[in-house]
Amino acid sequence: MLGFFGRRLGQGLLVLILISLLTFFLINLAPGGPSAAARFESTAQERAAISKQLGLDQPLAVRYGLWAAGVVRGNFGSTLNGGQPIGPMLAQRLSTTAQLGLAALALSLLIGIPLGVMTALRRNSVLDHLVNTFSTLGMSIPDFWTGIVLILLFSVTWKLLPSSGMADLSGGFSLKEWLRHLALPASVLAFVMLPNLLRFTRASLLEVLSADYLRTARAKGVAEFWVVYKHALRNAFVPIVAMIGLLLPALLSGSVIIESVFGLPGMGRLAVDAALGRDYNTVMAVTLVAGGIVIVTNLLVDLAYTLIDPRIRRD
Repeated sequence: MLGFFGRRLGQGLLVLILISLLTFFLINLAPGGPSAAARFESTAQERAAISKQLGLDQPLAVRYGLWAAGVVRGNFGSTLNGGQPIGPMLAQRLSTTAQLGLAALALSLLIGIPLGVMTALRRNSVLDHLVNTFSTLGMSIPDFWTGIVLILLFSVTWKLLPSSGMADLSGGFSLKEWLRHLALPASVLAFVMLPNLLRFTRASLLEVLSADYLRTARAKGVAEFWVVYKHALRNAFVPIVAMIGLLLPALLSGSVIIESVFGLPGMGRLAVDAALGRDYNTVMAVTLVAGGIVIVTNLLVDLAYTLIDPRIRRD
């Protein structure tokens, strides 16, 4: 197990280095990159001063080396627009995105897995057709449209929930306010994730419901509840965990639109603002953190396999 963990960790570090290399060089080689900070209406002396301040007068490889050395020390640099330290700002934005993503994931698990089990046990029933219709809608309707509709209904018309922003925790944590502010964005993000989880749970459970060991358990008099939830669902859970591992990185990409629609100060919105403002330091930091989250998620999913099914061993 330690050998497997070490290999995967080494592979993850190599992937992070490749991500940083590709992102850094593509940003610097693309039209309108960091050199756009020196505007054309500026004088030659002003452009030279800005280029020297940003390090644009140095070779590309040297600039990457200086940036990578700072990252190793935990320093992501400063924003090009305002000169604010990126590290503390990124930590604050990551906290918002984590709250949104984990709330959406919890909502998807609480609804998706039970509904997937119910539809597998009641195949071709009215419930099965209704849930499949719901899943199709979730996969077809754009998430920004769903978010706008929910804002119009719950915030503008019924005035039940806030339309944007996060709960103000400066005066102390309030569970009610936290849930009220997260209810709409988390529901929209869960509505996007739910169809895949629901369909995958249903398909995985259908594969094992007709297995011989389940018929043997029923013949021995085991209650149907334990046959399904202790034997069938446990064996069907390995591919379900794999799907969850694929959904976790999707939370980052999905949060870009959700955070923009609901005005949440998260990583997705930070990445959009940095790209529009040509702030390549911030873009690099967001890309590197997002890549790290994906790598750690995949590693945790691989380790979870051995906990769910002891027959799976990692050498």
